[in-house]
Amino acid sequence: MINRVIARVQKLFKRKPKRGGREPKRIPASEHRINHELVSRSALRVCETLQKAGHRAYIVGGAVRDLLLDIAPKDFDIATDATPEQIKSHFRRAFIIGRRFKLVHVMFGQETIEVSTFRALVNIDRVIDEHGRVLSDNLYGEQNEDSARRDFTINALYYDPTTGDVLDYHDGVKDIRARRLRMIGEPTDRYREDPVRMLRAVRFAAKLGFAIDEATREPIHRMAELIENVPPARLFDEMLKLLTSGHSVACITRLRAEGLHHGLLPLLDVILEQPAGERFVMLALSRTDERVRAGKSISPGFLFATLLWNDVLVKWTARLAKNEHRIPALNLAIDETIDAQTEKLAIQRRFVADMREIWGLQPRFERRTGRSPFRLAEHLRFRAGYDFLLLRTAADEIPLALGDWWTRFAQASPEEREQMILDAAQESGPASTAGKRRRRPRRRGEKAQQASPET
Repeated sequence: MINRVIARVQKLFKRKPKRGGREPKRIPASEHRINHELVSRSALRVCETLQKAGHRAYIVGGAVRDLLLDIAPKDFDIATDATPEQIKSHFRRAFIIGRRFKLVHVMFGQETIEVSTFRALVNIDRVIDEHGRVLSDNLYGEQNEDSARRDFTINALYYDPTTGDVLDYHDGVKDIRARRLRMIGEPTDRYREDPVRMLRAVRFAAKLGFAIDEATREPIHRMAELIENVPPARLFDEMLKLLTSGHSVACITRLRAEGLHHGLLPLLDVILEQPAGERFVMLALSRTDERVRAGKSISPGFLFATLLWNDVLVKWTARLAKNEHRIPALNLAIDETIDAQTEKLAIQRRFVADMREIWGLQPRFERRTGRSPFRLAEHLRFRAGYDFLLLRTAADEIPLALGDWWTRFAQASPEEREQMILDAAQESGPASTAGKRRRRPRRRGEKAQQASPET
């Protein structure tokens, strides 16, 4: 026991100098000119409440970066010297979450403000894996230490909405003005601590149109394999942020340029090397970007269905070539694709269910006779399946006429729909008009008579 105490004391004396030991630059409102109207009232309320209780509290991270770029932040994070338990005691709806780092979510209606405690720069008790990735680290420290723990200089800015000052420890404001993405500390060490930072570098550079500092960019390609050690659930969250950033095409292009696309999505590297697959994926991503920028909602299930469709299609086609039945072959192809991707990305079950339904509806769009079109139009996922069908026609995967027919059917009156079905049946020929002949049900005992050698 005594030896362990002595060892800990020795480690404390041997620890490295603090990267954030210097005083911050204090930038007044007259210089940075942040539009106070873009600041969330809920974030302002959290800061004011904690400050009135005797704590320091600042808006931090990406929200400050976006405010300096005159962009309305999507969410707001707060950093404070209060502990999670102290934070929780000041708000009626507050919940402590997290294992790796303890955070507090303060709820205001539909808005959630994430509040974190300043973290220490050096923690001899933190838990890391064999690759150097930090697994657990909840030692609290000072604001200068907390700033050095953050990944990029542009995300290490602290904004006090009550005074209007921005505190800058690492020349983040200068990097924002230069449109440069720069890592705090030694990039190799920081990527080893958290490999997701490589994906974040690509996402921020693509989203903001920033250039990645050479020292920050150089290790990415040779350290890309560390991403394989990231838990699938966390990797999925980061990929979802990347794909729904409104700049997914630029992100995917940058992922490929930096050698990070291999293994993130099953066969994504192969898809991007096949003209048909790449065209379909890029078309889907570009339309997703348009919706995000227009402020419209998007479906993660639909998005991942487009990304993995080429894999499903290849497997489905291979099974059909073996004369397997059409629908069972599709279901087996879907199962194979889903099983393969779960090794890398923990896509949530509700999204997987959406993907299965969207894919499963595609053969049904080919049936335009009888009552099938009416039943399909009433399906809960009809709109998603229809939008997916239009993507396939736009990518020249299936005839444009099929998509046009369903567009007219969706907008037609009941009488017009009946006529469209009759016209489709005539175009298909007499066999389709007559339909399949129903098999006569066997009478009781008939099966046994047919099997008897005496008959």
